[in-house]
Amino acid sequence: MATLELENLQAEVADTGEEILRGVDLEVKNGEIHALMGPNGSGKSTTAKVIAGHPAYEVTGGSVTLTLSEADVEDIDADIDEADLTWELLDLEPNERAALGIFLGFQYPAEIEGVTMVNFLRQALNAKLDEREELFEDEDDEEAEAEDDSGYDTSPMEGPADDGDVGVAEFQQLLKEKMELLDMDEKFAERYLNAGFSGGEKKQNEVLQAAILEPSIAVLDEIDSGLDIDRLQDVSKGINALRDEQDTGILQITHYQRILDYVEPDHVHVMIDGKIAKSGGAELAEELEDKGYDWVREEVYEAA
Repeated sequence: MATLELENLQAEVADTGEEILRGVDLEVKNGEIHALMGPNGSGKSTTAKVIAGHPAYEVTGGSVTLTLSEADVEDIDADIDEADLTWELLDLEPNERAALGIFLGFQYPAEIEGVTMVNFLRQALNAKLDEREELFEDEDDEEAEAEDDSGYDTSPMEGPADDGDVGVAEFQQLLKEKMELLDMDEKFAERYLNAGFSGGEKKQNEVLQAAILEPSIAVLDEIDSGLDIDRLQDVSKGINALRDEQDTGILQITHYQRILDYVEPDHVHVMIDGKIAKSGGAELAEELEDKGYDWVREEVYEAA
């Protein structure tokens, strides 16, 4: 079972030194859905970005550990010891974290004209697979590869250099399967990346990326923001498919309970002032909807 564990995580804004996270403790396992809720400025999005390795934040304490299962690495062509399954993510670059199985779904995805969805997704998948192989290579293998790394990277007789592990035909089939899983129109993939997309379509695209990359843990940062009820249901259906069909662990960051009507969480956490102040089951989200967040803050300060 893959597990993402945050222990006493502390972080500040890199440019200003403003403290945001003040000791976050959280554990998410694959196949679970965790809802992280809280008022504006409580540290929810900062938590997501620190997990992914965003350079705007500097970690000042604590740890972010990803422990993989043997099933997560059974396709790796290398001898992997049990110790190799546990990684301190704070020691790794964002691309390395992604290669190991961390996915961040953005609240405001970028628009890129001229890059089709299908090309972007195939390149992303191949980049993940390449990086993953490198992370698990033995030192001897790395030295041998360095010695052989001279001249052209590929022979002109081997076809296009960007074919990667997953070629065009294979990827087209994979994409078709994933879009069927998420109940998405195949024409969606022919468009430029997020260009001219509605807010709901952008969020659906984030879920599609997660389906293609098959992360162990997907962190979804306010993926429900700005969605009408129809798009909310579409996005929710995709999130449930990630959990049910791919066994992905979900950390769903949200302000509101409404998405949890369609994506039932196993655990709900309330973040106040840079810490997780309260945790519970799905009923906690309903209580927050009725009473707001002030009562949680009062509980915290009374206990202190």
